[in-house]
Amino acid sequence: MPRKKSVRKKNASGIAKIASFTATSISNAYSTYKKKQDQRKVEEIKLKKLAENNKVIQERKELRSKEDQLKKDQDKLYLREESIKNKEKELKLKEEKIKIDNDKLIKKEEELSSISKDLRAKEKELKFREEEQNRKDIDLKVREEEQRNKDLKEQRRRRREQKLREMKELEAQRIENQKLREWEEKFDLEQKQKEEDERIREEKLMIRERERTAKRFRNINDDKAKDDLSNRLESFEIKQRREN
Repeated sequence: MPRKKSVRKKNASGIAKIASFTATSISNAYSTYKKKQDQRKVEEIKLKKLAENNKVIQERKELRSKEDQLKKDQDKLYLREESIKNKEKELKLKEEKIKIDNDKLIKKEEELSSISKDLRAKEKELKFREEEQNRKDIDLKVREEEQRNKDLKEQRRRRREQKLREMKELEAQRIENQKLREWEEKFDLEQKQKEEDERIREEKLMIRERERTAKRFRNINDDKAKDDLSNRLESFEIKQRREN
């Protein structure tokens, strides 16, 4: 039993030593581990801080870039707003101009409407006048046609009458010419007969004169008396010839 106790003591002492060594080793190891952990944490913290610093720098860069972009956007927005304002002003001016033009257009439309009404009234009046004039033209044309037919009939009647008159005149002229020719022939015959009778009478007178002259000539012995008597007889014959 006592041996067992010593063994147990030895074992307990060994265990204690082992335990002490183990505890020390563990403590050292833990301390080393903890240092390493702390160092790692420090490094991690440094890295983290570095990363955070880099991130902050990057974020600052991004923020600065965003700020620049924002400023640019703000400038663009300001320019856009100014452009919009200008456009709004222009639009307002255009709207006012459009309003003025619309007012003018309304007045013009009213004037055109009034003019259109007047034109329609005038067109109706003109159409009525044209229809009236057409009726008058038709009536005039009918009357002219009737008058033309009457004139044609009158011309034909006058032509017939003129032709009849001309035919009558020609016939009368022919008859007159015939009568004139007959009268001239009769006159010529009568004249010839008268001339013949006159010639015979003159011949008888000449014969009688010759006989008287011959008797006288026989009673006259004077040559001069014979010459005078001969001359008188010749003069008488010449005179009779001239008269004939």
